[in-house]
Amino acid sequence: MRFAVPRWLRPAKPGPLGARARDLVAAALDGLDASRVWDGHVHLVGADEGGNGCRVSPAMRSHASPVLRFQLDAYLAACGITGPQTADREYLDRLLALGNVAYPAGRMVVLPFDAVVREDGTEDLDASHFVVPDAYAATVARRYPDRFVAACSVHPYRHDAVERLRAAASAGAVAVKWLPNSHAIDPGSPRCDRFYEALAELGLPLLAHVGGELAMAAPFPEFGNPLRLRRALDHGCRVILGHAASSGTNLDLDAPERTRAEVPAFDLAVRLLHERRYDGRVLADISALTAVNRCGRPLRHLLSATAIHGKLLNASDYPICAIGPLVSTWLLTQRGYLDDDERAALDEIRTSNPLLGDLVLKRRLAVRDGGRVLRFADEVFETERWYRRLSR
Repeated sequence: MRFAVPRWLRPAKPGPLGARARDLVAAALDGLDASRVWDGHVHLVGADEGGNGCRVSPAMRSHASPVLRFQLDAYLAACGITGPQTADREYLDRLLALGNVAYPAGRMVVLPFDAVVREDGTEDLDASHFVVPDAYAATVARRYPDRFVAACSVHPYRHDAVERLRAAASAGAVAVKWLPNSHAIDPGSPRCDRFYEALAELGLPLLAHVGGELAMAAPFPEFGNPLRLRRALDHGCRVILGHAASSGTNLDLDAPERTRAEVPAFDLAVRLLHERRYDGRVLADISALTAVNRCGRPLRHLLSATAIHGKLLNASDYPICAIGPLVSTWLLTQRGYLDDDERAALDEIRTSNPLLGDLVLKRRLAVRDGGRVLRFADEVFETERWYRRLSR
């Protein structure tokens, strides 16, 4: 594995925050029940050498795939990883240090990542850029129960998908993670029905990436269509729309077939959020909405749509939030979300602790509507309740 990562992406050593930064942290945490502040979108990263069953594909390390190779380097740099033999330990140590400050009484939901599975039920490791086993996530959560809870990632095309799901739930998993665009999962396929039936019975939410995908290779963009998740919702599952589908376009499957067109995936996600028949079962997380490619209309709309704040969940998408150039406080200020005099202090917090910086930044975002100042409600950040199991 290559670890000659870009030095300019490596995290700086945290230092004491200045007075203005401390004031912003205090203001951001004021009014929140810290025990309910859970981060539901935290990726686990592991290297082949760690002995935990994690795998990074040869393509991610090959000179023949420069984009994938740079992506891997960027992730490793942002996490402060320095070598393959110590990668797993370094990643966890840094994540624990950041989380202890950002969520002193809360938890982080750590996400494994299943392999790609073909339609015949066999694994396709050549197409699997990352694999992080459920067992590793469960081990991490057991080792640090005051800091982590584990999700699972089970590809529904596996012959033993339902058995794997039940085993993960018995081991304490609180959610299921899919990235359909990359996993080659069609959420609208009847092939998923047995899995959905078990998922609804167990009461675990399905966290599914929807909309466009840039952080990983995504050869199946059509599978990121939020409307394909109607099948899961109609089976009684709870679904969390990852990133609120805030990038990319998808086909409007609700339109008559002859007039269907590509529309912003975000519009399709908002449509689901407003459908009353799915109340209590369809949610969206706001991870990565401050990124330069997502902070336009989606962020403005969700800040303003106070009627659906009860269906929004804050999350960080760590380690993506730790890649500094992906978020620009200058751009957020130019678009009216932040006051200019807050920028320097917010950047200071993000540099010191990207998890805390992500939380404080989202607490400070606002849109002005006449005489009103609209921010994300407290309940957007008190997300613990959504990870309680709701069995039938």
